[in-house]
Amino acid sequence: MSTFSSCTGKTLIKILKKVGFEEIRMKGSHHFLRHEDGRCTVVPVHSGETIGKGLLAQILKECDLSREELQKLM
Repeated sequence: MSTFSSCTGKTLIKILKKVGFEEIRMKGSHHFLRHEDGRCTVVPVHSGETIGKGLLAQILKECDLSREELQKLM
């Protein structure tokens, strides 16, 4: 596994919006995003905190993105 710099929730949402996801709603600090093809995920946005590697892996799986694709979009 390669080393991967973690990112914040706000940064991850910006990246997901680049690939076609749009924010459909928020509940507290959780942002719900959906792609027009039906893929959806939830991204927590907590100030000063980064997304953990396990949660990031789950979000990428739900979005059908690889870590390499995410790094290219950063």
